[in-house]
Amino acid sequence: MSSRRHFIKKAAVGAVGVALGGATSSTNAMSAKSYSKIIGSNDRIHVAIQGLGRRYNAYLGAIAAKESNVELLYLCDVMKKQRDNAAGVVSKVLKNKPVLENDIRKIINDKDVDAIFMATPDHWHAPGACMAMQAGKHVYLEKPCSHNPKEGELLVAYQQKYNKMVQMGNQQRSSMQSQEIINDIHNGIIGDVFEATAFYTSKRGRVPNPVPANPPEGLDWELFQGPAPRKAYAHDTWNYNWHWYGWDYGTAEMGNNATHELDIARWALDVKYPERVSVNSGKFHFKDDGWEMYDTMEANFEFSGNRRIKWDGQSRNGYRKFGAGRGTIIYGSKGCVFIDRDGYKLFNQKGEVLKENIVKGIESGNTLGGGGKLSTAHTLNFFDAIRGKAPLTSPIEQGVVSQMLTHYANIASRTDSAFEVDEQTGRIFNREAMNLWSRSYEPGWEIKPV
Repeated sequence: MSSRRHFIKKAAVGAVGVALGGATSSTNAMSAKSYSKIIGSNDRIHVAIQGLGRRYNAYLGAIAAKESNVELLYLCDVMKKQRDNAAGVVSKVLKNKPVLENDIRKIINDKDVDAIFMATPDHWHAPGACMAMQAGKHVYLEKPCSHNPKEGELLVAYQQKYNKMVQMGNQQRSSMQSQEIINDIHNGIIGDVFEATAFYTSKRGRVPNPVPANPPEGLDWELFQGPAPRKAYAHDTWNYNWHWYGWDYGTAEMGNNATHELDIARWALDVKYPERVSVNSGKFHFKDDGWEMYDTMEANFEFSGNRRIKWDGQSRNGYRKFGAGRGTIIYGSKGCVFIDRDGYKLFNQKGEVLKENIVKGIESGNTLGGGGKLSTAHTLNFFDAIRGKAPLTSPIEQGVVSQMLTHYANIASRTDSAFEVDEQTGRIFNREAMNLWSRSYEPGWEIKPV
């Protein structure tokens, strides 16, 4: 037991040494063969899940798999009814009965916990992950991995200091179809790539106008706020609508969904930070409702080497202008590729299909929460990386760079400005924009530099 615990707590493999900008490095950086002699690689991993809303179900298949040799010790959420509901779901999948916990800090302090899945509102992601790494835990960190650019820097710093596996939850990185075609793109199958268009459409309707109210029964409003500055509860903040009620908790649709497609675009184009960012955004639907963010955005990211990524996001208009609800189109000098969670289609310059690899229904598309075979594969990869059997598919060093694209777009929208970026450091050459590099924290909840 002592040697097993020593391995789980101290092993440092997979993410360390991965180059930030190399698009293929996250999957090919280290050979699994080199891990074959690590002691304890077959021992049980004890895990906890923080956040029991729409996403936790996506991990259960991998956790329950016999070959995973994983035990779920805790289910954690600040809302009692979500803890109770999750306990009922888990009882149908797992033999053991996890402890239901309100406060993630108690779980972080439990030395028997090896890894934590974090599926909370956005403002909790980076602070929770940093606390967990400091306590010796590996982390599966849902998107967005950070609430702001500074938190991305801190995540990488904590990972490097504490040598923990930190898998970002952009699960399309675990798609065999995406891996296959992006490798082909890097090998020149469509010639010189120069542009990617990433898009998302949804039919989100009216959201309530927030009104002062007592917190719902069973909600620990203090812990829900966690790192965010304290304010009185307003209906209906806690249940998903926190995404749209200002910037204390959410990161708008860019952090909520654009994260996935922009990651694929950056991976395919093999780029790091852009040189220039500009957006056109606004709230154009249900103008009198409680939605405080933009609901429509076009963003442009210009990179060195005359490469660019375009984002087209429609949160409240279901028209599929690209023939799908979400996806990424990669353009090259000899053709183009359409990629989504189902697979890909390869086209020549005439628009004729040369090749396709489609597996329908492999992962939920626009459904709240999502889940499916890609999430299962992503979770299994996380377990393999902890055991030293494989490199992480999406190490946090890669995740924070892709996440920066969403932060740039949000900052440009909030400041109503276009700006230049240092392509080496990612810093913005605009003083007003740099004022949004970080955020305010509730005293005592700040992420301390390491």
